[in-house]
Amino acid sequence: MNIIKLNAINSTNDYLKQLTATRHVEHFTIVVAENQTQGRGQMGSAWNAEPGKNLTFSILVKDLLLQISEIFTLNVAVAISIAQALETFNIPLLSIKWPNDILAGNKKVGGILIENSIKNNGEIFSIIGIGLNVNQQNFDGLPKASSIAVAARRNFDKEAVMLAIAEQLNRNLMVLLHKDAKTLWDNYHQKLYKKGLPMPFEQNGKTFMGIIQGVNYNGSLQVLLADDSIAEYNIKEVQLLY
Repeated sequence: MNIIKLNAINSTNDYLKQLTATRHVEHFTIVVAENQTQGRGQMGSAWNAEPGKNLTFSILVKDLLLQISEIFTLNVAVAISIAQALETFNIPLLSIKWPNDILAGNKKVGGILIENSIKNNGEIFSIIGIGLNVNQQNFDGLPKASSIAVAARRNFDKEAVMLAIAEQLNRNLMVLLHKDAKTLWDNYHQKLYKKGLPMPFEQNGKTFMGIIQGVNYNGSLQVLLADDSIAEYNIKEVQLLY
């Protein structure tokens, strides 16, 4: 496991992308920054973290031999790895809010951004960006945000948390290599936030009730509607109100 430590960078994902474009970078290289000035979430949304108190890091994954149609399974593996690693630190009430927000109770403590590129030989390089609120205490103006320190009422060694996540991810990638994705999907659905419960959703400014049934292999959210039909929504098409 090759770890590159930086003081400040605009984006660990962008840094790792630039690195792979100019030289050979070994599988599972990690870039971690104390301060990430232009962190991004899903679909270009911003990820802001207080410098020095949180984890912002990216991991290069290649040689996974996934088909494009299976690529969301990597999201599943990453989200489950974070939840499983945090459980070893006794973080309470962990769940995964579709598609891949990490929650403790009803508060978001982490997010994932995976960027994939297909090389000329068909190989897929994936850069996994992880943002995790670790020791930050103040979330003024962010009522749905928190940190694992707030959830567990104690501070953490950031590097120990990062290594635990990386080691768990490495184990789960081996599960993927052995074509046992069902185990990861089962774990993901067990951790899926509000699965099986009536919840309000919003789409295009309109609110409706539905019950999350699960997520399909393409990453679409499956929701049981009032007329007993199952609707499928892609990322950012619908918002869970909680």
